[in-house]
Amino acid sequence: MSAPSFIATELTKKLGCKYPIVQTAMGWVSDANLVSATTKAGGFGFLAGATIEPDQLEGEIKKVIEATGSNNFGLNFHMFQENAAQCIDLAIKYKLKAVSYGRGPNKQTIQRFKDAGVLCIPTVGAVKHAVKAVELGADLITIQGGEGGGHTGSVPSSILLPQVLSAVNVPVIAAGGYSTGRGLAGALASGAAGIAMGTRFMMTSDSPTPALTMKKYLAVNDVDDIKVTLAVDGLRHRMIENDLVRSLEKSSPLKKLFIALLSAWKWKNQTGMTTQHMVGVLFKAIKDDPATLSQVIMSANQPILIQRSMVDGRPDEGLLPSGQVAAAIEKVLSCEELIQEIMLEANTCLDELYKKYQSGV
Repeated sequence: MSAPSFIATELTKKLGCKYPIVQTAMGWVSDANLVSATTKAGGFGFLAGATIEPDQLEGEIKKVIEATGSNNFGLNFHMFQENAAQCIDLAIKYKLKAVSYGRGPNKQTIQRFKDAGVLCIPTVGAVKHAVKAVELGADLITIQGGEGGGHTGSVPSSILLPQVLSAVNVPVIAAGGYSTGRGLAGALASGAAGIAMGTRFMMTSDSPTPALTMKKYLAVNDVDDIKVTLAVDGLRHRMIENDLVRSLEKSSPLKKLFIALLSAWKWKNQTGMTTQHMVGVLFKAIKDDPATLSQVIMSANQPILIQRSMVDGRPDEGLLPSGQVAAAIEKVLSCEELIQEIMLEANTCLDELYKKYQSGV
């Protein structure tokens, strides 16, 4: 059996892609090259607008359009980023097929997208957030179960997906724990319109992930090595354990503050940490709560620490956001090879299921 030339779901109909597979927006990973490769392979890709420099963002959008001959891709952004207005304007200017976001724009901004024909696809980790997003005007919803990488919720995909499917009347995309055709078949059988994957696309040859960092991800073969920690910024953050994370988790509040300050000082050109600022923070910690201050500083450091791994190729000095599926991935494929492999397996699973249904087995 060969992979189908296309498969129709509400996701493919609305987004105009061949297959119900979405490549999520990962900071410093989802660049023009990865989005172009995903699009050419029949999936739907999102540019990571939150980590692309404002003066380079329009150029990245143009690169994808030139490489694919289409605006059939999306842009991810956060309303709290400084150039959120630029992201909104560019998505509308180039008539991109969709935008994705977490803490999303208000109803008026969403209406701007709708008037321009840009679909709104927020990502949520709880039923109540899905319901609110639809009330504000979401066209589709991506649910991310707790298996997903980076900042993630606590509800697994197997529970969250049916809950959200029952609560909203728009197509739902399943994310968190997906990397195979069996996973896609299961999601479709459950009622999802498709799946979204981050870690699996990050671990492809079309990803800009540095070789040493990729090696770290490939070396993980136990899900217990991919843990949720609160130690970085006080929020649930799933990542591969390394010395930095272990040190933060074992440290007292005051020691965490010193680690945070030393990290900010080490990358002072990016963080703006000065000697005067460092001394001021230390004096403030004596009077206030060092645990809270360390979280604030680490939260500010976090993008730089991820950048050390995902851009500079120094995984031992940074953070390694990862979904649990990294432990099940053994090889690096191109986006074309990956999507074809997934679709072949999904087609086989669904075909076998249909045959069993017909025979009454």
